[in-house]
Amino acid sequence: MLTVPFRYFNRDLSWVDFNSRVLGEALRQDLPVLDRLKFLTIVASNFDEFFMVRVAAIKRAQRMNLGRDPSGLLPEEQLQLISEKVKEITRKTYECLTAEVLPDLARAGLELIRPDSYSEAQYEYLENLFQKEVYPILTPLKLEEGKEPPTMGNLKLHGAFLLESGQVAIVQVPTALDRIIWLPPEPGQKKPWALLDDVVMLWAHRLFNGYTIKEAMLFKVTRDADFSVDEERDEDFVEAMAEVLQNREHSWPVRLSYSGNSPVLKERLAKLLELEEMDLYEMPGPIDLRSLSELAFIKGFEQFREPLWPALWPAELPEDEPMWEYLHQSDLLLQLPYHSFDPVVRFIQDAAIDPQVLAIKITLYRTSGDSPIVKALEQAARNGKQVTVLVELKARFDEERNITWASRLERAGVIVVYGIAQLKVHAKICLVVRKEENGICRYVHISTGNYNDKTARLYSDLSLFTTNQQIAQDATLFFNMITGYSIIQSTQQLVIAPVNLKRRLIELIDREAKRSSQDYPGRIVAKFNSLADVDIINALYRASQAGVSIELNVRGICMLVPGVPGLSEHIRVVSIVDRYLEHSRILYFANGGAEELYISSADWMSRNLDRRIELMVPILDASIADTVKKLLFSYFKDNTHSHILNSDGSWVRREQGEGESAFRVQEALYTAIKEANEISRSAPRQEFVVRRRPPAE
Repeated sequence: MLTVPFRYFNRDLSWVDFNSRVLGEALRQDLPVLDRLKFLTIVASNFDEFFMVRVAAIKRAQRMNLGRDPSGLLPEEQLQLISEKVKEITRKTYECLTAEVLPDLARAGLELIRPDSYSEAQYEYLENLFQKEVYPILTPLKLEEGKEPPTMGNLKLHGAFLLESGQVAIVQVPTALDRIIWLPPEPGQKKPWALLDDVVMLWAHRLFNGYTIKEAMLFKVTRDADFSVDEERDEDFVEAMAEVLQNREHSWPVRLSYSGNSPVLKERLAKLLELEEMDLYEMPGPIDLRSLSELAFIKGFEQFREPLWPALWPAELPEDEPMWEYLHQSDLLLQLPYHSFDPVVRFIQDAAIDPQVLAIKITLYRTSGDSPIVKALEQAARNGKQVTVLVELKARFDEERNITWASRLERAGVIVVYGIAQLKVHAKICLVVRKEENGICRYVHISTGNYNDKTARLYSDLSLFTTNQQIAQDATLFFNMITGYSIIQSTQQLVIAPVNLKRRLIELIDREAKRSSQDYPGRIVAKFNSLADVDIINALYRASQAGVSIELNVRGICMLVPGVPGLSEHIRVVSIVDRYLEHSRILYFANGGAEELYISSADWMSRNLDRRIELMVPILDASIADTVKKLLFSYFKDNTHSHILNSDGSWVRREQGEGESAFRVQEALYTAIKEANEISRSAPRQEFVVRRRPPAE
């Protein structure tokens, strides 16, 4: 085996680098201000989850004295490098926010008014608001050294106050009130706003009558959310899941975010929370940018965003009639969010009311808060259909919502399955069984993305409808396996994790290496969110050494080291960060000229391949396969929002070459679908014109 300095990048540092690329979009001065703000809030939200899950896991590994990771780093080395990188990204985030985004927002009419700039009328308005609505729900709590600290929750904003007596008190900023407060405008102001936390801090002295506040600062504690439910509690699994949610509010602290110049308070809080200097993150501006995301989507300021790309109904699918006849004759591919999610909703809504539909089976991993899919499933059950829904309660941070939906579905008469012990069901599949003239027909919908109408507007995914008999039979076997006591059965077309998906991927990669020849050189092109499985990476290294050309579009984590002579010199890795979150997983294998294309719910990570129920399905329809191939290959032509991974771990934004036209893949995909729709609408209708004699007078 060839020896190189390292064979794998660190998983978590790679994820931090992804957020640096997201921040890169916010730093683009050619982007409208509300879009820049959106990317800043995404960075903040991503890091909240990253610390709750990944940093918490590394800290646990440190406490357990675990050894080096595949990149050769010890847990304490990973934590130190993460801290350095995240602090640098945080610094750039707030420089962008305070020096560019907030001033541009003010010029757009969305001015943040801080306490030192309140007008007299605004001051009186906020003081009255504080006294009537805020003050009654505030609860000051003492912090005492050597005693159990009061509950500070997870990701909750708090004010900390050092009193003249030396005592420290904390006050939680109310979560029941909107953080953004719209102010009465002054002359020349359009839509000024203030922060609830500023209001709390400004009038907090009224909570401490008889005491003088010496120092004050805002802070937020991020806690460990990387612990799992007790899988042995089958009979009360929902209750066990609820306990997990409750425990997150009181688990180990992993990060302290703070703003305000108070060394004493920072030190006291850090000591109380048992956090080191590398765990303390100064935010020189409003803490918790996540909650400012509503500003990025505020109505009435559309000129400060990129022009909308309205989602389109697929040109080939009739809008005004049930989908059964079309799907019976032809497969259908949706390219979300360029195509509308409505056909997926319609598919299930039609099934709910169609008297010929006998059964609906579906997996739900993440749904929206007002899901039309769930409502249609409830209606179907009330209409006498046999409806079976596997609701994954272990979908991290969506557990509470999924528990609520599961309860509602059960009350409507739906057969609800609460996941599978030791595994998460991450597959996205729906099976509709319909009685027709020639017998039973099974309609299958399978997707790379969730049954979530909200994220379907923001995530780039592929969605396939088919009545292919082999896939339909596999879907039937799949649901039997995950909802009952059926043994694991072999399938003809669907590939299932953790049963055989990883083995199949390695076989496909190795086959490409074996079949590669001068006449038919091997080629692998793949797109997914993350690449972190060492066995898969090693297979890709073997293929590269055999001369196979490998192009990978990886949105986030990439542990593979590309471009190393003798190891990975034929591997190219790019990443697209643009308007929509790239979420689709697509695989292409040249296969000696007999090309194969697949879509999948699974990333190439150990958690997906070994510890989740995932699906991969081949694209069998020739026309759709051609579309998917062109779509996949187009991701490697982008020269406006693409980054290239170097062998030293650096990501470099791809620039347009001399004489090269700009190519933005997301825009190109939307434009192609839009043009197809326009051609379809302008085409003459193929129908007979029937003449009828008017009735006699």
